Amino acid sequence: MGLVLIVIVASVAGLLFGYDTGVINGTQFYFSKYFYLDAAMKGWVVGSALLGCLMGAAFSGIFSNNIGRKNSLILSALLFTVSAYGSGLPGFLPQSVSLLVIFRIIGGLGIGIASMNAPIYIAELSPPNIRGQMVTYYQMAIVIGFFVVFLATYAIGQGGEEVYNLNEGWRWMFWSELIPCFLFLGLLLLVPKSPRWLMLKGRDGEALDILNKIHGEEAACAEVMEIRESLDGGKVLPFQELFKKSVFPIVVIGSVMSALQQLTGINAVLYFGADIFEKALGFGQEDVLAQQILLAGVNFLFTLIALFSVDKWGRKPLIIWGCLGMIVGLLMVGLTLMINKMGIFSFVGILMFVGSFAMSMGPIIWVLLSEMFPSSIRSGAMSIALAVQWAMNYLVSQLFPIVVESDVNYNGFWNGSLPYFIFIFFILMTLGFTMKYVPETKGMSMEQLEKIWGQKYGAISVKR
Repeated sequence: MGLVLIVIVASVAGLLFGYDTGVINGTQFYFSKYFYLDAAMKGWVVGSALLGCLMGAAFSGIFSNNIGRKNSLILSALLFTVSAYGSGLPGFLPQSVSLLVIFRIIGGLGIGIASMNAPIYIAELSPPNIRGQMVTYYQMAIVIGFFVVFLATYAIGQGGEEVYNLNEGWRWMFWSELIPCFLFLGLLLLVPKSPRWLMLKGRDGEALDILNKIHGEEAACAEVMEIRESLDGGKVLPFQELFKKSVFPIVVIGSVMSALQQLTGINAVLYFGADIFEKALGFGQEDVLAQQILLAGVNFLFTLIALFSVDKWGRKPLIIWGCLGMIVGLLMVGLTLMINKMGIFSFVGILMFVGSFAMSMGPIIWVLLSEMFPSSIRSGAMSIALAVQWAMNYLVSQLFPIVVESDVNYNGFWNGSLPYFIFIFFILMTLGFTMKYVPETKGMSMEQLEKIWGQKYGAISVKR
């Protein structure tokens, strides 16, 4: 199997990531009525998967180190499958809402494990000159998954009467995820293990065979020599080694960038897009569906731009220009709210924000996290960074509606614009942090990157 096909298979993890996080948007309207959920319980059921994501990310390093990247993805596929099937069962069994929460958390565990292992797996198999593009396929798959589930839930919902959707339709929305789950599980059996993980386990011969098939004999031999030199007979370091002076700076940088990705406010816009369009921007309910489709289209288009430019323009320029675009977009939204002139200008601002994120912080953070950590700490460091990311995702998702409905937000000055200026503040932080602390990494092997980080921050791959 060629490299592109292997990457596409691994990227199905991203499609399931997008599908599983998006399916809740299509189902919650119906199951909330079915179970007579109040606002607090509705928030708990919807947000429970994010807690599973946090736990999955926190423990993903352990799975990745011990059973490997490929087997960790197989585990995530099994968790996705159990969650998709089980989420449609409540209502037939006792303790239905609790059962739904349990299965949503199981799905979140799958997302957390996949969100670390898929980018690492892709990065560890890809040559330096196209590694950024290959990892960006993962973000593209997330975007596609989010869009596909939107269409699927809409099609299922439109196919039945209101009573049918309340009793059965939302179950089929959950069960529709079983199709990509089975596809992912079957295709994973055909892809190879990560050569870098094999060499960490002392299985150099297997690693060389895989690299020969993917990159050719000459390139494979050179890559094996680089990996061997970087490992120097070392092994994966214990978790506590991540807090030593030699490696802690890049763990902090990765975690901060991971947190800032969420603090830009992207998931507040994606999760609460319908509410923003209707309540904040003054659009009618009949326009919301078309606007959501347009938003998803812009997300897809600009992720495509990142896919073909990340290895040409570089990581830092895309983040910097993306941050500037996000700031301008949110200023358009915030200022029109402040002067009570919402309309097409506000809507263009939202689209500009989403597009700018989709070509920068969306895909590029996954690229950076997959390639910035030394081999000896890669799994543990990335699990910390992703745990921080999911914690911030949960925090933003919970606090956004609170800030929106607060008295401060609707005083005479802010007039409903406060959340967007808070997001602008964090985007400015992202811009400054990137310019000062994040080096350009395009075109370098993962072993060369270890030396770059060592020269810049004294962060080295500790040998044993």
